[in-house]
Order: sequence, then structure tokens, then C-alpha cells
Amino acid sequence: MSETARAHRVAILGLGKMGSILMQAFCRQKVLQPGNIAATVSHAERTASLSSKYGIEVTTDNRAAIHNADVILLCVKPQTLGEVVQEIEHDLRPDQLVISIAASVPTSYIEQRIPAGIAVIRAMPNTPSMVGAGMTAFCCGKAVKPADLEVVRTLFETVGETVRVDEKHMDAVTGLSASGPAYIFMILESLAEGGVKMGLPRDIAMKLAGQTVMGSAKMMLETGDHPALLKDAVATPAGCTVDGILELEEGGLRVTLIKAVVKASQRAKELLFS
Repeated sequence: MSETARAHRVAILGLGKMGSILMQAFCRQKVLQPGNIAATVSHAERTASLSSKYGIEVTTDNRAAIHNADVILLCVKPQTLGEVVQEIEHDLRPDQLVISIAASVPTSYIEQRIPAGIAVIRAMPNTPSMVGAGMTAFCCGKAVKPADLEVVRTLFETVGETVRVDEKHMDAVTGLSASGPAYIFMILESLAEGGVKMGLPRDIAMKLAGQTVMGSAKMMLETGDHPALLKDAVATPAGCTVDGILELEEGGLRVTLIKAVVKASQRAKELLFS
């Protein structure tokens, strides 16, 4: 990020789980100075403790928080985003960038409720952002400029990787990479339980499962090879892995995971109105 961009003031409306993860990453990687961050919470009794803890301005007033902001991060639930946008619409400036991480909410929903010409970006980070291994996909509204792309990439690359997609793919992103960690945690739990079943101490089984999943993902991403090809390299003829794969196929693992992504994606389309 350019020095000009580093000097930006950012307002985080909704200092909840993901808002806190992002805010701490911005400060930890010195993308932003704490003094250039203002955040909001719903309960007044939390403002003083959070402000003292993180060294940032914390308030319950969304309008006050965005007053001097260059970038506005909407980190609220889809069901409350409309209310928040309505609250701040008359205080927005044409030179501000609005970034929403609310699942299911299209950029057009926000654009229709704020003055024309304000840049709006829709982003979807996931929870591994907590450990700097997140995946954030984002799409752009009508007024987004190249400089806005630099800002959004710099901000979200503090917590992992970023990719720009067409907005029509954002619900699928939600079903895959945003919901996906839950599926992987279930797989990790099951792998570890299998190891425990076969006599491994639980701590060792957990470490084996975790490193195996992390290493396999890293291998796919860094080699660029299709997972089927990598799987075949492990499954040597007449070996034990083939027997394990047969059990997975009989149990419907592949189909079940595909259906999980489809179901979560379909649900993502409904969140705004539920």
C-alpha cells in the first residue's frame, strides 16, 4: 500500500469477531496505525475497555465513526446491514470507499441506498483469517476505481490471500470458502478420532490430522496439480490407501461435501431476507 493509502482512516462498523480479526491484523502488520481506526459496537459498556485494549477509537455512534474515514468496513450481519446503511447514508462522502463483508448482500443493495458515485466493494473473508491463513474473495460495484482495488487487497492480504470474482459467484464463495472451514474441522475431527480408535494418543492424532490436512492443501496450491492426480500418487497399487478410499466412496464423502457447498450457497442467497 502506498504511503498515502497507509494514512487512510478506516471505520469498522461492527467490531465483532471478524471486525476484530481484521482490525488487529491491520495494526499488527502496520498497514494502519491504531490512531487511524474508529470502530463501533452495539453496547456502550464495551467501548471504554475495547478502546483501552486496542488503542483505537470505539463508539456506539456509526455516524460519528465514519465522519473522518476514508474507508468504511461494514462488518455487521446481513439482517442489520440495511439499517446501518440507512443510518449513515446522509453522512457519506463521494470520496469514501465502502466495503461490506455481509454475506448475501449484493453491491447493488448498498448502492441503491447511498448517494450515487460512492465506491462499494463486497468481500467475503473466512475464519482462518484469525491465523493469517484466510481466503477473501471480493467483487466490485459500479463506481470502484483501480486505487480502491489496491486498498481492498492490501487490507485483506493482512489476513491471507485475496481473489477478485464476478459478483454472480459470491454466494458460491460463501458456500465454499466461508463455510468450508466448518467442513474441514469435521474432517479433522474424524481423522483424529480414527487415529484414536487405532490406539494413537489424542494429542498426537490431532497433530497428525492437522499437519496432514495443512500439508495436503499446501501441496495442491503450490504444485498446481489437480487433487485427483495428487490422490493417485498416494494410492499405490494394492496399498492400504486404496482400501481407505474405498470406504470414503462407499460412505459418500465426495457427494456429501459437494452437496454441503451447494446447500450453503443456496442458503447464502436467502440470508438478507431471513
